[in-house]
Amino acid sequence: MPTCRTALAAAALLLVSACSSGGSGSMSGDPTAAPTTSPTSAAPTDVVPGDDWATIDPVTAGFDPAALRALDRDQAAAGSSCVVVTRDGALVHEATFGDADRDSTGPAFSVTKSFTSVLVGIAADEGLLELDDRASAYVRAWRGTPAARVTIRDLLANVSGRHWDFATDYQQMAIAARDKTAFSIALAQDARPGTVWRYNNAAIQTLDEVLQVATGKNPREYAQEKLLGPLGMSRTSWSEDAAGNTLMFSGVDASCLDLARLGLLMMRDGRWDERQVVSSAYVEQATGRSSSPLNAAYGLLWWVNRKGPVHGARTASGAGADAGEAPTRSRLAPHAPKDAFWALGLGSQIVAVVPSDGIVAVRMGAAPQDPQALSADAFTADVLDAMR
Repeated sequence: MPTCRTALAAAALLLVSACSSGGSGSMSGDPTAAPTTSPTSAAPTDVVPGDDWATIDPVTAGFDPAALRALDRDQAAAGSSCVVVTRDGALVHEATFGDADRDSTGPAFSVTKSFTSVLVGIAADEGLLELDDRASAYVRAWRGTPAARVTIRDLLANVSGRHWDFATDYQQMAIAARDKTAFSIALAQDARPGTVWRYNNAAIQTLDEVLQVATGKNPREYAQEKLLGPLGMSRTSWSEDAAGNTLMFSGVDASCLDLARLGLLMMRDGRWDERQVVSSAYVEQATGRSSSPLNAAYGLLWWVNRKGPVHGARTASGAGADAGEAPTRSRLAPHAPKDAFWALGLGSQIVAVVPSDGIVAVRMGAAPQDPQALSADAFTADVLDAMR
């Protein structure tokens, strides 16, 4: 199976650059756009993709073609490899840039965390674990230690209180550690669970052990059986570390269209065609509310648009480190509806979901020169502004 040491090393270098300079890593040059807008067929409401997507004419779907062409120009200039816009499950617009095509894949980085969230939800639905179980029921090394009180929900909400500092999280764990799960489990418990919000990759990596014990399977295999396979995500793979552990924090490699399938699943309350892949109750907890008063913008490994203290999103997307900074008091995306939610990854990998408008939009590619110009708010607003 593939490993993602190279991708993680590049990610760490990108984030170091962002933290030190306020910007992201440089692009290799402006890509040449090769947009491929959907053909002009109509599609029924609330369709589900099969091997391919039903397409709908942008005008029929309520979009301005000229605005979509402008979106393409902006995305090409920002180093994007692909952009996808869907409405009610039909493909409205698709564009690829440079050498990419619709089957091209790339690292989703921390969008992986949202995949991890869905896997935990599926395991909970199957009665293999409960969100409020102590993680030490599955992580034997935490029993009888200060970490014994950490729950699975704490790990999903990033309020576990597990040790975090930049060098440990992004260099020692993400890059250097051969066995990232063992390394993460062995870190100290810095704070009482529920008292500190921290975007903590190592804490999330411990969910590998939780899922292994709860399901009796490698999470990558569990994902193929319960999530990737049922959704037809044939252009998605999930990397492992050198010790064979599934990388829960940043291991998914996917195409734009496959990431749109994940967004559509969550917009449909966990239902895919006739199958309830993950319960609507879990989807609501993960994407429909804040999981902690410490960060209004965070659900359960998904970003949400609730009002209150907001922090962590700049680190997630590579726009700089905001650990230790006072949170802003607003919404993550003031220009998007409050029901919007996102999976976000380093270098502005974005899966934007707006249920009230039936929209799922995806952007993948190189880190833009100006990450703030391609934030969750900016990208979502640009897509919504293209609607007539």
